[in-house]
Amino acid sequence: QVNIVESGGGVVQPGDSLTISCAASGVISDEYAFAWFRQAPGKEREGVSCIGTRDVNTKYTEAAKGRFTASRDRANNKVYLLKKNLTAEDTADYYCASESWYPCSSTWFPASHFKYWGQGTQVTVSS
Repeated sequence: QVNIVESGGGVVQPGDSLTISCAASGVISDEYAFAWFRQAPGKEREGVSCIGTRDVNTKYTEAAKGRFTASRDRANNKVYLLKKNLTAEDTADYYCASESWYPCSSTWFPASHFKYWGQGTQVTVSS
């Protein structure tokens, strides 16, 4: 069983940067991949980034738009998402998800492929 808790969300201004975190506990090893998803009000959940099993691959979707960087701290079982130059379009609930033996070999990584999910952290970009 894998337990996931996101943190670090809040209200920021346009142009700001923000790092959100994902803490994983349970049976965690490098076989687990971690992905970030987001869901804006009234919209479907979309993938943002995916770090594959054994960190072999890191992929980003168009939603990341070159402004987001995902990273993993193996020693502390944490995953981070650094977001730069935030805009109102980045306002959403951000979710961390995990799955074992998932390569993240492409920019297509549907939510249905991930078994373990956190409760999400809310990010609001507003002036």
